[in-house]
Amino acid sequence: MVDKKLSGAGLRGQEAGETALCTVGQSGTGLTYLGYDISELARDSTYEEVAYLILYGELPSVEELDKFCTRLSTMRNLPQELCATLESIPATAHPMDVLRTGISILGNFEPEGDHDRQYEVAERLIAASPSIVNYWYQYSHEGNRIDLDTRAKSTAEHFLRTLIGEIRHDLFVRVMDVSLILYAEHEFNASTFTARVCASTLSDMYSCVTAAIGSLRGPLHGGANEAAMELIQTFDGPEDAIQGILEKLSRRELIMGFGHAVYREADPRNVIIKGWSEQLSNLVGDTKLYPISCAIEKVMWEQKKLFANADFFHASAYHLMGIPTKIFTPIFVISRMVGWVAHVMEQRSNNRIIRPSAKYIGSEPRPFTPISDR
Repeated sequence: MVDKKLSGAGLRGQEAGETALCTVGQSGTGLTYLGYDISELARDSTYEEVAYLILYGELPSVEELDKFCTRLSTMRNLPQELCATLESIPATAHPMDVLRTGISILGNFEPEGDHDRQYEVAERLIAASPSIVNYWYQYSHEGNRIDLDTRAKSTAEHFLRTLIGEIRHDLFVRVMDVSLILYAEHEFNASTFTARVCASTLSDMYSCVTAAIGSLRGPLHGGANEAAMELIQTFDGPEDAIQGILEKLSRRELIMGFGHAVYREADPRNVIIKGWSEQLSNLVGDTKLYPISCAIEKVMWEQKKLFANADFFHASAYHLMGIPTKIFTPIFVISRMVGWVAHVMEQRSNNRIIRPSAKYIGSEPRPFTPISDR
């Protein structure tokens, strides 16, 4: 039996490679995609513009964007065989498992082959991921075989139409679009690094993406917005939330949606989605979720100096649009798909297999004893 324990550092703070796609945490709060500040992208662009930027390295012209959006719109349907498989998955399944399975099956029917098709496969994955999770959800929960050919102008609109049907207000589409921008890329987080490790073996893109989904499936990486929603819903109002959080902190319970592994002062995505959550709150007449969220945020900062990260106010924003809580983390996949596939292609462009060494902490060399003498 080995008594020694691993340090548990998790490689935090160590550079594990190079990327031209994203900077995280510069000056404690910064986030840029290929040099563009996240606040400007969220304010002035669309998810499709950002996806094009991350995939192709530059913001698109009007003509380039139009062609890109058209390509995505024609790639949203799924093979009938995949739909049949999704219909066989029960409603009790975890949506992340559904996405992992769906992407893997798609790779069987539309294999990447050599890497000359990587951009085509990348766009297909961006277009198909909302269809996979929403087709399964609608069939398993509502008994509906939905039409995936929505002719929606954007990924955000397509996602909302296939999940909740009629969109009550244009603001819903804009908030979803901004959300997809905010989650699109984030440097060497656990799921992205998993994708790059897989890519470094020269595996196919579907394998890299399913590996990334498996990594995001873990509660220490994905699911914080779902946990935040569950927490928020336990309180009747701001005063109740303040008292409840203070009690949880006194018991040293973990409050999800606060702090970050890289950001030190604030998560730049939080202030953006918080503002949109407030607008949604005013639009639908919410007098509970947003005020409770603000109260929790205030207590966490005053008591622990922990800031809300991108996940916390996403919880109320998604809920106010009518999105089921179990679909919160799959939205992360739908958005981050472009970051994952871009990292796969970047890894391939200057590849060496990622094979770090380990510090051995086991037994010293010792002689083997035959089983008859043990």
